[in-house]
Amino acid sequence: MKNIINILPENVANQIAAGEVVQRPASVLKELLENSIDAGSSEIHVEIKNAGKTSILVSDDGIGMNNQDAKICFNRHATSKISSANDLYNIKSKGFRGEALASIAAIAHIQLISKQENDQLGTQIEINGSQLISNKSVVAEKGTKILVKNLFFNIPARRKFLKSNNVENKHIMNEFFRISLSHPEVSFIFFDDGNEIYNLKSSTFKKRIIELFGSKTNEKLVPINEETEILRLNGFIFKPEFSKKSRGEQYFFVNKRFIKSPYLNHAVKAAFEGLIDINYNPSYFLHLDVDPKTIDINIHPTKTEIKFEDEHSIYAILRSSIKHSLGQYNISPVLDFERDKNLDIPYDFEKDSRAGSLGIEINSNYNPFEKNKTISAIDINNNFEEDTQILQFSSDSENLTQLDFKDISNSVNKNQIIQFNKKFIINKTKSSIVVINQERAHQRILYEKFLKLISSDKKNSQKLLYPSQLEYSLQDIRILKNNEDQLKIFGIEFNFDKNNLIISALPNFLNENDLKFYIDNLLNNLQNETPVDNFSELDLFSKILSKSMSIKNGKILDTKEQEFIINALFACKDASRCPFNKKTFVKMSVNDIENMFK
Repeated sequence: MKNIINILPENVANQIAAGEVVQRPASVLKELLENSIDAGSSEIHVEIKNAGKTSILVSDDGIGMNNQDAKICFNRHATSKISSANDLYNIKSKGFRGEALASIAAIAHIQLISKQENDQLGTQIEINGSQLISNKSVVAEKGTKILVKNLFFNIPARRKFLKSNNVENKHIMNEFFRISLSHPEVSFIFFDDGNEIYNLKSSTFKKRIIELFGSKTNEKLVPINEETEILRLNGFIFKPEFSKKSRGEQYFFVNKRFIKSPYLNHAVKAAFEGLIDINYNPSYFLHLDVDPKTIDINIHPTKTEIKFEDEHSIYAILRSSIKHSLGQYNISPVLDFERDKNLDIPYDFEKDSRAGSLGIEINSNYNPFEKNKTISAIDINNNFEEDTQILQFSSDSENLTQLDFKDISNSVNKNQIIQFNKKFIINKTKSSIVVINQERAHQRILYEKFLKLISSDKKNSQKLLYPSQLEYSLQDIRILKNNEDQLKIFGIEFNFDKNNLIISALPNFLNENDLKFYIDNLLNNLQNETPVDNFSELDLFSKILSKSMSIKNGKILDTKEQEFIINALFACKDASRCPFNKKTFVKMSVNDIENMFK
């Protein structure tokens, strides 16, 4: 009888393992950099071509390998880090499984050159899809150079579903940042398509952060330093005013290994309680040194998850240490239980285009002896959120029996529209209520403006009287450079001066005062996933720009801005959907509302 169960060939097993270890080019870079660190390198050279899809080159000056080691290292479970199961409880190196190189070799073309210090000649090995092509002696310098080309060449489906270069570059830079931050004592040189992006010399942790994230980062940092029997904690946190809605600069390192830990992240956020909005996230760069015997890192192929023996104590130490540092640097708020939040100056006050000199408005028709006829329908004794508004509807609203765009536009009136929960614009008529999502509506408005801009020969942009200068990291500058031609088509003109972005022109319907807001959002959207069902590249950019430069939910709008959103939305060709095919508004008739109470 024929056997049902068969032992898979080595190359097939390696391809299966590669599915767990190698998800994208960034995964390859991570494994190669970790090997270089484990080899005791003091300088590491990285070259990337076509976002790692064409090639990834990593050179180091580590201990190197002899001929025998160079051949064995591409076998599964071949490692120099551990020799027995007991070693798993005392892991200090980055790698230990011995699967990475075997997995990479199964799905790519690899060339390795390595030489130890006392050897006369080095070893050059070429492998294509787990098949050894050549093995010869060559003249080489001390250390190891490994070139990975044509990733996923034998798995077309995996290669096809790699994302755009912007997205893949984002993941590559994330891995590069994690390794370079965890080892500031190591020098790194990074080239992207022949251009030098980073030249990081051996330095302190603080200098390494500033080199990667810009010189202005220095003023944002608050040092953390705590030593206990359980752990030694050091690093930096950002001041509360620099917190973000997105989770940007959040780095945990345990024994110089980058990890992801929602539990520890919660401890950091808990320490900022009362200092930042609940929807914002603090930024931090924290090193935790613990006894390797008290942690388990062998729980995930990427080795970014970790189990602590006493995680509750670590949580408490982390939270209290951050609170102590915030108090030590006089960042903690003064206790004032009677403080009215409505009297606080909003964070975006300086960025608000409406902010200017105070004016005095006089109502000549005001009569102090006339009784107020408006009766509030809301009981003042009830506890409402601070942004709750009293709804006052006039009785002379227009009759709207069906959703007619012109009728909606004509019905706009100060007494008929309100902003609710800093997210929705409610337009009331006699027979219905239209609820508009302000962010999606503005996306649709801007999207159609950008489409008109690229379809007309007329250049619809204006030169700035004084060019605006903004500082960004080298990574951000590189992203903008890669998309410079497309952005110029839309009337956004700029040039560069090292880490500075100098903007000279904008589309005439964008507010110059919100430049920093626009560019920050643009960078975030260019680095993240984008829809693929677009008619063209320019259509894609129209969507990205409309998303980046639209007003956001949570922004308070005055009456004129609310009126503009309503009128402009229903002047669009397709007012019902935003560029990403989501509803911009809903209509509720009187019957719909009455049915809710049945």
